[in-house]
Amino acid sequence: MRLVLFIAIIVLCGTAGDIAVSHAMKQIGEVHPLTPAVILGVLARAFRMRWMWIGIGLEAVGFFSLLALLSWADVSVVVPATALSYVTGACGAKFLLNEKVAPLRWAGVLLVCLGVALISIS
Repeated sequence: MRLVLFIAIIVLCGTAGDIAVSHAMKQIGEVHPLTPAVILGVLARAFRMRWMWIGIGLEAVGFFSLLALLSWADVSVVVPATALSYVTGACGAKFLLNEKVAPLRWAGVLLVCLGVALISIS
């Protein structure tokens, strides 16, 4: 039960963090040209955004949960199970960020689900 809880925390917090950071960066817009001055300006704007800090916090929770899980569970179980973040990422992109997710990507998500199911059977 503890294994499932930590995998859920890793997957959900990591994906939610990615979505929050993506939301913040989409508000900033594309970074052009990639010069040090432009990058520093984008970073300054990004770190003033609430969504960026929420994303960083959620990703930190996911990362430290992964470290804790790896201290007592087999990496051969943990890493494939955390691949479920591809599923939550595609769903979050579609329903929260209103991105278009192509049918081929949904097929890939289905394959990831099947792979995780095969790992969990053993």
